[in-house]
Amino acid sequence: MRKEVNSEQSNVIWKGKKLAGSHTGTINLKEGYFELQDNEPVGGEFLIDMPSITVTDLSGDSKNQLEGHLKNDDFFAVDTYPTAKLTIKNVVKKDNGNYGMLGDLTIKENTHPVTFEQEWNGDAAFAKVVIDRTKYNVRYGSGSFFSNLGDNTIHDNFELDVELKF
Repeated sequence: MRKEVNSEQSNVIWKGKKLAGSHTGTINLKEGYFELQDNEPVGGEFLIDMPSITVTDLSGDSKNQLEGHLKNDDFFAVDTYPTAKLTIKNVVKKDNGNYGMLGDLTIKENTHPVTFEQEWNGDAAFAKVVIDRTKYNVRYGSGSFFSNLGDNTIHDNFELDVELKF
């Protein structure tokens, strides 16, 4: 059985860090579903609407500049790659509605495995996913690839706080 996500009510909040601080924002879920067996998740697939990425901790020109930067080829190249995809491949039941998830994440046509914990209650699911952006050819400002960046060094990992509603 499939359980479709209500993308209008779901929230994905991102956080990226750099040596001199951090930024936060949102990105929309385009569509998604979980495969269920006995009312428990066993798989699924989710599409992220990459052009919807916004910055929530800035305003005015600074907000517009960072959003433009995230959307251009330095970061996510949203005109060329308008969706990212997460395919849940394996689910391990833990305790009290908690599950270990193993999936394949595709960003900019690069696919790599990701693992994360998810809380599931049937009406909603919550997860924190940590992603190493450099695996997906998003290397701008990475100290792993460029030297002499100083305070402009951007951490390779970014976080997604995900709240899915059904």
